Amino acid sequence: MDFMSSDTFDLKRVKQLVELMKVNDLTDLEIKQGESQITLRRGSHTPMVSGAAMAMPMHSAPPAVLPPVVAAPATPDESANTTVIKSPMVGTFYAASSPDAPPFAKVGDTVSPEKTVCLIEAMKVYNEIQAECSGKIVAVLVKNGEMVEFGKPLFRVAVE
Repeated sequence: MDFMSSDTFDLKRVKQLVELMKVNDLTDLEIKQGESQITLRRGSHTPMVSGAAMAMPMHSAPPAVLPPVVAAPATPDESANTTVIKSPMVGTFYAASSPDAPPFAKVGDTVSPEKTVCLIEAMKVYNEIQAECSGKIVAVLVKNGEMVEFGKPLFRVAVE
């Protein structure tokens, strides 16, 4: 198969690439041809086909740590003793700074307002999200690598 001839984004060619990934048990595949680029990732819930102006990041690379972004203020939950930490932006939720690093916050951890609880990647920028409250994490409400919307609940915290 000659994958680099004709149109990189031809549907038949993309299907062949996906089949090649399955046969060889590949999880990521990136091909560049001139100004065009295609990035395919198996096991992800988000489509990863991109054009030259929009290259998708590889999740295995450790993110650059930028100044913290203040999370949306935690809002009271149904229970008077818990608060929800919500996403302050649209992006991809990451529980840790790299795939082999421990999570910033997990169930049972005690957090303070300045404590970084996760990263949210938006437009290739990794933003530190702080707890903005004190207490103990009682639930992590999203999965690592999950797309989140503005205001989506990320953590439930038993306030002190």
